[in-house]
Amino acid sequence: MPTNPHGGGIGHVPVAVYSSSPHPATIQESEACARRYADARLWPVAGAWSDPDPDVPLIDRIGWRGITDALGNGMIRGIVVADQAHVTSDSAEFEQLGALIRDRGGFLAVATASAPRRTPGQQARRRNVLEGASGWSEQNATRHDWPETDPDSP
Repeated sequence: MPTNPHGGGIGHVPVAVYSSSPHPATIQESEACARRYADARLWPVAGAWSDPDPDVPLIDRIGWRGITDALGNGMIRGIVVADQAHVTSDSAEFEQLGALIRDRGGFLAVATASAPRRTPGQQARRRNVLEGASGWSEQNATRHDWPETDPDSP
């Protein structure tokens, strides 16, 4: 398994950024997107590799070979791509590639957009659970863990 020179805590897992496109502007945009994604997770980017032709089989791409070498020698622990199309043509191939990388001690991540992680319904449910756990109720603004007291009692 690759070594992690940045410590064993959460985050701080060195990753590589990979993209493949015949258009240099697309490569730059993809790299920036993947870097933002890694930065948000405290993953230091050890390097960025790219290839100009996404139609070439992945194993024959020079940039991808650099990624696999970096993964094999422990320089990186993960690979971040802006879109799965940079490495595979369909979801099944992407899952197989991810499994292969996991077998070698790494991971493959797609930089998702900054959409909220929870839907509004999930957020409301979570708020209700947390309020219930704390004894607070939004409906009547009372705490349910305190004994009811009569204002007229001593």
